[in-house]
Amino acid sequence: MKLMMGCKKQAALLAFLFFSFFFMVSTWHFTMCLAEEKDVVVTIRTVTSIARTDDNFICATLDWWPPQKCDYGQCPWGKAGIIKLDLNKKILKNAVKAFDPLRIRIGGSLQDQVIYKVGKAYKKCTHFRKQKDGRFGFSEGCLKMERWDQLNNFFNETGAMVTFGLNAVFGRIQLQGEDEFVGDWNVQNSKDLMDYTISKGYNTIESYEFGNELCGGGVSGRVSAEQYAKDMIALKNMVKELYPDPATQPKVLGPSGFYDKKWFNDFLLASGPHVVDGLTHHVYNLGPGVDKEIIYKIQDPFYLDQIAQTYNDIEVTINKFGPWAPAWIGEAGGAWNSGSRGVQNTFVDGFWYLDQLGMTSTFNHKVFCRQALIGGNYALLNTTTFIPNPDYYGALLWHRLMGKNVLSTIQNDSPYLRAYSHCSRNKPGVTVLLINMSNSTTFKLSLVNDFNLHPPTNTTVQTQAKNKREEYLLTPQDGNIQSDVVLLNGEPLKLTKKNGIPEMNPKLADPSSPIVLMPHSILFATIRDFQAPACA
Repeated sequence: MKLMMGCKKQAALLAFLFFSFFFMVSTWHFTMCLAEEKDVVVTIRTVTSIARTDDNFICATLDWWPPQKCDYGQCPWGKAGIIKLDLNKKILKNAVKAFDPLRIRIGGSLQDQVIYKVGKAYKKCTHFRKQKDGRFGFSEGCLKMERWDQLNNFFNETGAMVTFGLNAVFGRIQLQGEDEFVGDWNVQNSKDLMDYTISKGYNTIESYEFGNELCGGGVSGRVSAEQYAKDMIALKNMVKELYPDPATQPKVLGPSGFYDKKWFNDFLLASGPHVVDGLTHHVYNLGPGVDKEIIYKIQDPFYLDQIAQTYNDIEVTINKFGPWAPAWIGEAGGAWNSGSRGVQNTFVDGFWYLDQLGMTSTFNHKVFCRQALIGGNYALLNTTTFIPNPDYYGALLWHRLMGKNVLSTIQNDSPYLRAYSHCSRNKPGVTVLLINMSNSTTFKLSLVNDFNLHPPTNTTVQTQAKNKREEYLLTPQDGNIQSDVVLLNGEPLKLTKKNGIPEMNPKLADPSSPIVLMPHSILFATIRDFQAPACA
């Protein structure tokens, strides 16, 4: 009996060991099947550039939202709005200074409800408050000159380059029961603000933007293209009068809303040449912030490609009706109503954000303003702690590494690999941005320089390079794409003891080796030996 029991135990143990070994082998085989490695050739055409950005392509917004701005049971703005923001925070100052300069756009939904407390054109000037019948659920708000002084001192100290959004409905009449505003814009309150700004010697305003989302069907308000053009001409003439020196004269931008082909075409025709200096439009292509599918949309290259048609269409509009007014992304937050919490403030949002930077630059957009620098769920900085979120570091690397000349970059091996290249900023060579949206494929990349010669004599860059390749690899902490901590070449990016932005030094790689891009990672790579006639 004991012998039989012993045999049964041995048999059970052998069976257990066999199935355990079988399970381990199966799991290993399944994992190896999932974990794919793929060789990819990325071709960069270097004879001519395909587009050019502004020197200061990266831009971030400051918005007017008060603490009472709430969506989906969240109130994510806190004291990050323009009126309440603590401008003395050292982290905030250092975050802006690091760009040297950072372009900042002041505006947003409540922009056309802001009264400037200067001069005699206004009747009353009160703080924003909740108002049931108010636009966006709020009353008019007030910008006092004491706060304007504080803001300009902040801009001056941090070296910011500022686009200021003006109230474009001041003096108009809103038709009862409708969103449409009619009548001429009253220029006086904006003129008084400009007069005050000039009298104080403030020189950080690089451009004025006229209104917010009043074009096409509008967002809680609209103005016809013809009327908007008439008032834009009045604004342009006022700016030319107040700032007579062309070298320091602020640009005039608009319409700062969602692209509507007929409205944009009609506006450019009605306003005429050299009135508007930049055609600004907004992008929120991820849908509402409450959408649970946003994290999947961000990783879906086919979804992300859909917005490319808009970028192409606005380029066609400009070429046909307003070649003097290049395209700007005046505001882009991904998801509207303050963004997606736990997604847009984490590593994964970089797949959307950096891909949009790359895509818009190929369509000849000059500036890309991210909503927001601080505030909401989509900000570059944490709303309460001011600590940079992962996209802040992506933006800073772009600003420091990617020059304004855009090069055609082609790879046909995987839609989950995005590749963009520019002439390097302030240094010789080319910088490539590579985004791996795949959760399982490692890409081994070879870069090929296409000189467009006949017969073709394309050169693999690795075979000619002498200088070390400079790599900036961004990955999420612990491999969690919803982490708000990003690693640079394996080390977490954290503020210094004095709340400064950390140094971001590259890893030097053997130029003869392929670029290895692991799943769910982002890489900026600078190749100093890249012979690019377009960058000469």
